[in-house]
Amino acid sequence: MTSPAGQRRGLMLVLSSPSGAGKTTMSKRLLASDQHISLSVSATTRPPRAGEVDGRDYHFVSPEAFDDLISGNHLLEWAHVFNNRYGTPRAPVDAALKQGSDVLFDIDWQGTQQLRESARGADLVSVFLLPPSMGELHRRLQARAADSAEVIATRMARAADEISHWAEYDYVLLNDDLDRCQAEIRAILTSERLKRTRQVGVAAFVRNLLAGEQSGPSA
Repeated sequence: MTSPAGQRRGLMLVLSSPSGAGKTTMSKRLLASDQHISLSVSATTRPPRAGEVDGRDYHFVSPEAFDDLISGNHLLEWAHVFNNRYGTPRAPVDAALKQGSDVLFDIDWQGTQQLRESARGADLVSVFLLPPSMGELHRRLQARAADSAEVIATRMARAADEISHWAEYDYVLLNDDLDRCQAEIRAILTSERLKRTRQVGVAAFVRNLLAGEQSGPSA
């Protein structure tokens, strides 16, 4: 989206949900359909899974290197998730926002809370995705066939705690239909991009407009 002055500041779009409720699917759909937003690549201490590429899917680092990122204030947020640590490098996000590019975050409520504390408040737009039911959430986790029954039970126990933080988000969507949910996320993104507070230089544009200094075709 373009501001009247031709510039805007980027935004940070957070998508959160319990595991299996659709945030990863929605993230992939949004990235595939919108060239003006990119995924924040997190640093993590967990080992790569099959097919994952360092620097594209995650920055895979040692626990010691992760400690250095924390102590150097190089992370916007970080959290323990299933016995591993995940965090968002600060520098690439700051650079993207200044250039007018949007950054997508696929993180949990803990990470979202930290982003609110460490980032510029006006930059953050948070969306929480709810599953249709806990039974459907369990079915989706089983259908992925990626986790053991024990891991699925752990994820279901954690889901209730994650859902309890829904009121901390700007928007809450029910993900019972992929196409509709995607359309709603895109509507949110379009609206947020057009907010006056993100229109860089619009005040000067309006002053010049009222002063008659803006040229254009005659009526």
